[in-house]
Amino acid sequence: MSGIGRTRSISLTGLRGTVVDVEADIAQSLPGFTLLGLPDQALQESRDRIRSAARNAGLPLTRRHLTVNLLPAGVHKRGAAHDLAIVLAAYAADGRVQGVDGPVFLAELGLDGTLHRAPETVAMVMAAVDAGHDRVVVAADAVAEAELVPGARVRGFAHLHEAILAFGGRPDASVPRPSGPSSPAGRGPAAGQAGPSGPVPDLAEVAGQAEARFALEVAAAGGHHLLLSGPPGAGKTMLAERLPGILPPLDDRTALETAALRSLRGLEPSAQGLRRTPPFEAPHHSASMAALVGGGTGLGRPGAVSLAHGGVLFLDEAPEFERRALDALRQPLESGEMIVHRAHGSVAYPARFQLVLAVNPCPCGFGSGTGAHCRCTSLQRRKYAARLSGPLLDRVDVQVSVRPVRADQLGAAPEAEPSRAVAARVAAAVAAQDARWAAAAREGSLPPGVCRNAHVPAALLRSGRFAVPPEARATADRAVDRGELSARGHGRVLRLAWTLADLRGAPCPAAQDVEIALQLRIRSEEDR
Repeated sequence: MSGIGRTRSISLTGLRGTVVDVEADIAQSLPGFTLLGLPDQALQESRDRIRSAARNAGLPLTRRHLTVNLLPAGVHKRGAAHDLAIVLAAYAADGRVQGVDGPVFLAELGLDGTLHRAPETVAMVMAAVDAGHDRVVVAADAVAEAELVPGARVRGFAHLHEAILAFGGRPDASVPRPSGPSSPAGRGPAAGQAGPSGPVPDLAEVAGQAEARFALEVAAAGGHHLLLSGPPGAGKTMLAERLPGILPPLDDRTALETAALRSLRGLEPSAQGLRRTPPFEAPHHSASMAALVGGGTGLGRPGAVSLAHGGVLFLDEAPEFERRALDALRQPLESGEMIVHRAHGSVAYPARFQLVLAVNPCPCGFGSGTGAHCRCTSLQRRKYAARLSGPLLDRVDVQVSVRPVRADQLGAAPEAEPSRAVAARVAAAVAAQDARWAAAAREGSLPPGVCRNAHVPAALLRSGRFAVPPEARATADRAVDRGELSARGHGRVLRLAWTLADLRGAPCPAAQDVEIALQLRIRSEEDR
């Protein structure tokens, strides 16, 4: 006897997912197919797509009126990833399959019944597991990426015919069986397995630049943002490209969020498993605001700031970027999240990245005592410098000058310290931060999840157990009184001082750490 058929799917809003309960009912009336629950155009088109797929799988849908309801009714449902859940709910309502009310079904259907990978598979499987639904059914070509999500029990099918058989259905034997190979559960990389990634450039290739290399190490150790100012060819881009090689590997959650964000953009994850190397995003200065921070039609898609989550966002020739796009970075720099507002609603994406800005001293690039003749007027210099707003620069902890390399330094390049040696010091400093701020979180003085010096509230560093001693921070206090530092800048100097102390293994910052932090924070007048 027919009843209500029920299955589950996932509807995404950004990286957050909602479990969709798919209900199907068959009525004793004229043939038809009604789809309810705020489906978008792609989902509305699924009615004809599902009918053709079911027929070609050997088990046509009922000839009576089929009504499918997607709950919760007030949530917009987007995309074709609900196809498999809808067709199996229709079969269940007709009593032709069993046991489909437990798993979450995430696959698109071809007209011939072939199951296709949903572009947002990783994000949807993450949402399903977070909601307590660990049994997931996907297309065969999506099994490997679905299994990247720890805790997910994945089952894959290449064709609707296989799915029908697996859930007790009896498709017409005269229909030709699909020839494509299926992919059962267990194939692909183990959940949470670290996969190799492409080679990261080594710091040993950078000639000279001792001060800039030190600044890069400090930025990596504390999670600080970095500005590199210098003439063309001095090595700013080389330094920025080598920052991911000295950063600690991504933890499980961040690596998974990075893979999910890439899936939202339709980018397939690595075939070897989760990528542990921090991502490196370097958009061109002609990139639009939507490409940089996220956007597009409908609900906004993630931009470069979100694709850089857990890694580095490098803006070369930063003053050439659109001014309002640069100022839009201020939100994620503070909160670690990018919220994109559109007419149909808002969507939030994680965006905890390290910003690296590369700037020339002037439009021609040869100002600030480089030895070359500068062709820029003072007005051109001021306009160029003003393209980076004060509020944005105030959020950049480390601001250093990259001087031109001398000929004798070029010959010494092969003897420069490699990335692995720097990465070892960075890892030790990060471990000290993890232990310290985890203890602070247990005491209730720090929100959970804060583990890097750059993200610690400044108030915690001015008073209490983790305060920088007054005698040590006296130099920074005087810089505030002279107007060289803002209140925000003062807090960032204290964070830098803690990072410097961590790098030398000290239990607390000393006066020398604050003084070095000030030098890293405040550029000289000739470099501005």
